[in-house]
Amino acid sequence: MTPLFAQTDKVLPEVKVKGKKKEKHTNEDKVNIFVPGQKLMHIDSVVLQQYKFQTLANLLSQQTPAFVKSYGFNGLATLNFRGSSSAQSLVLWNGIPLQNAALGIADISTLPVALIDKISILYGGSSALWGSGNVGGALLLENDLPVFDSNGRKDISVSLGAGSFSQYSGGARLAFSGRRWFASANGFLQSAQNNYTYTDNSNTEQKMPNSRLRSTGLMLNAAYLLGEKNVLSISGWYQHYNREIPPALFEGYSVKNSRDQSSRLMLHWRKEKGTNTFYAKTSIIEDNLDFNDSAISLHSRNLSYQSYNELGWKKRLFGSHNLLVFIPLNYSWMKTTGNSQLRTGLSAAYAMEFFRSKLNVSLQASGQVIDQYAIFLPGINTSYSLFNWLTIRANIQRSFRAPTLNELYYTPGGNPNLKPEQGWSQDAGYSLKTDPDTKLSLTHDVSVFNRDIKDWIIWFGGAIWTPHNIALVKSRGVETENMLRCKLGNAAIHLGLNTAYVIATTQQSYAPNDSSIGKQIPYAPRYNGQMNIGVTYKRLYVNYNHTYTGYRFYTIDESAWIEPYNTANVQLTYMLPLPKAKSLQLSFQANNIFNSTYMVVSQRPMPGINFMAGAKLNVIN
Repeated sequence: MTPLFAQTDKVLPEVKVKGKKKEKHTNEDKVNIFVPGQKLMHIDSVVLQQYKFQTLANLLSQQTPAFVKSYGFNGLATLNFRGSSSAQSLVLWNGIPLQNAALGIADISTLPVALIDKISILYGGSSALWGSGNVGGALLLENDLPVFDSNGRKDISVSLGAGSFSQYSGGARLAFSGRRWFASANGFLQSAQNNYTYTDNSNTEQKMPNSRLRSTGLMLNAAYLLGEKNVLSISGWYQHYNREIPPALFEGYSVKNSRDQSSRLMLHWRKEKGTNTFYAKTSIIEDNLDFNDSAISLHSRNLSYQSYNELGWKKRLFGSHNLLVFIPLNYSWMKTTGNSQLRTGLSAAYAMEFFRSKLNVSLQASGQVIDQYAIFLPGINTSYSLFNWLTIRANIQRSFRAPTLNELYYTPGGNPNLKPEQGWSQDAGYSLKTDPDTKLSLTHDVSVFNRDIKDWIIWFGGAIWTPHNIALVKSRGVETENMLRCKLGNAAIHLGLNTAYVIATTQQSYAPNDSSIGKQIPYAPRYNGQMNIGVTYKRLYVNYNHTYTGYRFYTIDESAWIEPYNTANVQLTYMLPLPKAKSLQLSFQANNIFNSTYMVVSQRPMPGINFMAGAKLNVIN
């Protein structure tokens, strides 16, 4: 976790602490009201600005204890929470799932920080609230709510960035607020050669070939104020990534390339009337993945669609009790194969507060139907403030994930006989937080968790990979988050340390004499941690970030592994005020400053020392 400038209120991801005045970390009532016993991590806006020219993969790998499985500087990157698989980690944009409808995963290397205003992580499963796939946790991406201004207001920003390996990027944002209308447009362009130096298997230095990147993105948001606390909004997000895929260390060369195109459209209505809140959202997402390898005359196209819809009602009852009832419906289909999947259900949550909001309890239940599966998903979580500075929490949930379209029907390799993943998860912890306004303040958080998942789905094979069920996988571990701050006049010094210890092992197998019993699941590091140390002085922010990732086994019997690695990174930001409500933000980031040689995924070398510098001009009228 990274600290922030003095004018911001928090940067460390924090556990929600209930009190007389509740903090709203997100725009989602599901998070702000109905998950008091789950750990919530919030990334501060100062950190987002520092990573504005990078992707979520870079931000999350350096600033959170979640494991980012990256296939190289220009490759796929997926998110793994607490020893879960990438398909068990949900990614939501304004409450809409971004998982590819066919693959069931989200590539966070194609999600630019520049288009996102808020980022939070909700740890632990909560399938009753979020549906199939929320087993390990959820990454919440949000845009700011529309702001209406009868005087008329314009916000304009322009940014430019450049870095190592011929990386160049540019972006612009324009927002207009009127008495009833709000509109904004946010776009970016990016290009890179990514021709960094690496050492091949014969211990010879090489320049990474076939690794160019070209990308564009545009997000449009508009809203209309129908009446007091009655808003209709529409959001559109288009992006296109053209990526060459460099060779792995076992390949002599590569002419592979991938063209990833996504179009996302969402319509959202929300009305508050007295103690009632009504809302409806509908969306359509198109994901078009084109893969080409001219060396073997291979062309593969994966065109999939997803429509997520939700109708809900929230009622504030007597005292501080809240009831939420909603109907989710998710229909996904693959145009290339004609296969489809329908997910629907009826969900409810009830939140209660007692003893002047010291005790918070939330009950959740959902009945869901996914194709031929009918499942009941209950859950309960609670928090209690023992003192103003100490809160304890606990969470128990039933988890469920249906097989994806690719897992069932991919040709060749799909397995229509797959069983859904299901089980239970429990986590508990405490958060200690002293007064941040004192000269010396401390934030300390500990979480312990356990998860048992039956029929865990994993891909393996020879020439043709096929998904199979593992009878039972057990994940358990401990996470800690710590931050010490000291104020000295105009300066503030911070020291932070995050740690994660995760054991995720096969407990039972359908195969006789299976050598994976008791062994760690592939690509689930046992140890993971980050340290941040730095200073804020007036408008200057400097931070040193150090990350450690432990052994990753890439075979099910632990017979092969990748060595642990450390990376050291430096971030610097300076805010320069200008006349007439203008400001210029200058940023600089150096990654892997000790030039470590490492791989996150086997046979995919990562770059050595590299730099990124940028400038952003903000104008408010």
